Amino acid sequence: MVEEAIKVLERLKEEVPLVHAITNYVVINDNANALLSIGASPAMVMSPDEAYDFTAISNALYVNIGTINNETKETIINSVVSAKDHKKPVVLDPVGCAAIKSRVDFVNMLLKIGDISIIKGNGGEINALSGESANVKGVDSLDDSGNVDSCVKLAKLTNTVVVSTGKEDYISDGKRVVKVKNGTHLFTKITGAGCTLGAIMAATSACSHDKVVSSLAALLIMNIAGELAEKECNLPGTFRTKFIDYLYLIDSDMIRKYADIEVLEA
Repeated sequence: MVEEAIKVLERLKEEVPLVHAITNYVVINDNANALLSIGASPAMVMSPDEAYDFTAISNALYVNIGTINNETKETIINSVVSAKDHKKPVVLDPVGCAAIKSRVDFVNMLLKIGDISIIKGNGGEINALSGESANVKGVDSLDDSGNVDSCVKLAKLTNTVVVSTGKEDYISDGKRVVKVKNGTHLFTKITGAGCTLGAIMAATSACSHDKVVSSLAALLIMNIAGELAEKECNLPGTFRTKFIDYLYLIDSDMIRKYADIEVLEA
C-alpha cells in the first residue's frame, strides 16, 4: 500500500491539482504554503457568489469549519453542491464539532446534500460524529490517539473514508483499516497542523479514485516531513519553517525508508 501511496504523490507532482480550500482564518497562509510545497495549486475563494463556479473548475475541495459564520456556511454549501454536481472529491474537516453541537448538525446537513469523499478529524471530533463521547478542550482532542472503533463506525454510517488523527492515525472505509505510526509531538505545538493535513488530503484525493490510498499518501508525506524536521530542530517556530522545507524536499525513497504503517482487520 505504501507503493500505491507513492504513485499518488508522483501523480500529484505531474498533474498539479487545483485545490479549492475553504479553510479557517487561523491557517489560510499555512495551508497555502503546504499545498505549494507538495506540488499542488491552492486557491482560497471564500465568496458565496463565486464558490459554486470556482469549485466546478477545481480538482478537489477542502472544507474546514474552524471559523465558520453565516457567510462562510453559504460558501461551503454552494461549493459542496457544486462538487457533487461536477464530481469533485471533497475532504470535510469538522473542526470543533465535539465542543459545539450546532457544528455536528451542520456536518450532518453537508453529508445529506453533498457527496463527501473523506471526513478527517481528531479523535474527539470523530467520536462526536459517530455518536460516542468525546474528551476535548475547545477544538483540541484530549485523547492521545485516533479512535479506530469510532473511525470504522463513522465510515460505515456515512459511507465515506474516515481519517481519525492523534498520536497514531487511522484510515478506514468501513472495510479496510490502515494505522499510521509516523508523526511528531511538535504538530501539537504549532497552529493548524490538522488543517494542513486536511488541505494536503484534498490534493491527494484528486490523484486517486481510492480514497484510502490517497489519504495514506497525505498522512505519509505530512508525518514523515514532520519527523525529519524534528530531527533538525525541536522548537516550534523553527520546526514550522523546516517542516515546510521537508514537504518540498521529500521524495519517494524517503517515504519508502521511513513509512511505518500497519493494515488491520476492520
